[in-house]
Amino acid sequence: MAQALHFTHALLPAGWQDNVRVTISGGRIARIEIRVSPGPHDECHAIALPGLGNCHSHAFQRGMAGLAERRGQSSDSFWTWREVMYRFLERMDPDDCAAIAALAYVEMLETGFTRVGEFHYLHHDPQGRAYADPAQMCASIAEAASLSGIGLTLLPVFYAHGGFGGQAPGTGQRRFLHDLDGFARLRGAAAQALAPLPDAVLGLAPHSLRAATPEQLIGLEIMAQGAPIHIHIAEQLREVDDCLAWSGARPVQWLLDQLPVDARWCLVHATHMTPDETRRLAQSGAVAGLCPITEANLGDGVFPALDYAAAGGAWAVGSDSNVMIDASEELRLYEYGQRLVHRGRNLLSPGPGASTGAALFAQSQSGGGTALGAPTGIAVANSADLVTLRADHPCLIGRDGDALIDGWIFAGGRGAVDCVWRHGVKLVSQGRHHARDAIAARYRATLAGLLA
Repeated sequence: MAQALHFTHALLPAGWQDNVRVTISGGRIARIEIRVSPGPHDECHAIALPGLGNCHSHAFQRGMAGLAERRGQSSDSFWTWREVMYRFLERMDPDDCAAIAALAYVEMLETGFTRVGEFHYLHHDPQGRAYADPAQMCASIAEAASLSGIGLTLLPVFYAHGGFGGQAPGTGQRRFLHDLDGFARLRGAAAQALAPLPDAVLGLAPHSLRAATPEQLIGLEIMAQGAPIHIHIAEQLREVDDCLAWSGARPVQWLLDQLPVDARWCLVHATHMTPDETRRLAQSGAVAGLCPITEANLGDGVFPALDYAAAGGAWAVGSDSNVMIDASEELRLYEYGQRLVHRGRNLLSPGPGASTGAALFAQSQSGGGTALGAPTGIAVANSADLVTLRADHPCLIGRDGDALIDGWIFAGGRGAVDCVWRHGVKLVSQGRHHARDAIAARYRATLAGLLA
């Protein structure tokens, strides 16, 4: 049955329009009218934006947020954080995974993310043995997406080695491991797990150049058959040094030289690149998957955004470790990181007088749609993934057009989000997910058991 929403102001692909009426049928946008009055049965709201894609998430890590903030005996780094993560997941079963992921997805929706790219590498039982259903843990992610209502692009992760050149994996990685044949079976079973979801996308993700050999990467690229391909790359300086020692090339350089990287690919982090790598990545059409909150939390470094923007590169934001989930904060910190490095302001604005927030939002929205394999925007035939902002929020009062986005991203944050629709279903009202109480209660019980 069709429903109609009326917005005083709405951001359409061509820009802001007033008095916009959106008719939704079968979860998709069936009709858009502009400069019209609301109908007698329309649901009316003030400010509408398209939902954002979260290009990179490890949902289970939501349960360990804050657990790695004690200083160790030596200097702490990504590598010491990783050991905490390995210990956290030692006891996690499929039900635990579903409970933790469901809360993470609720929090994403409450901040304006309407689709998530789940970079999912937790596949086997705690002893490293395959479940009877090889996609049991993928099914837990699908369950969480169903419970929360978020759109899902599932990216099962291929992980076979512990270092460059096919080094043996460590004990902490035993739950992740596959060969190519086993991984193909996993993806086949994952497709069945996704079938009940309305518009799920199945891609794949070689974990990193550390975790797959060149021959395996070629096999995975063939296996993808045009689906999204995501990979961690050049996140840490040690990774760059190890790649140079192994191959004589830097990670991004090696990947661009060896594989047909194009718009199917999302290179996650890509923090440490030379100017030539930055230019080449931008020109490839691939999306840089940037996770500023996690990259700051882990001490990764700052992405070379100004050079990348100058070369016309596509990018999107993700929540990665989910230590804090907030779409506006990811965008804000992306700009703020550049301000700290370059000691300037509005550095990612496209030009004089242009809104920085609007540019960040539009570029991440576009890049997220590409990376997640799902068209975005308030447009006919697209999924009805919509976010409304509170017109009475102190940071939005007296503003219109792009100033509304600036107010949301740089001042209002998640408190400015009012309602969220995903595939035509209203999931969030007054900033709160309709199923939050039940999902949060299950999460609390799960964490109490895991951390006991």
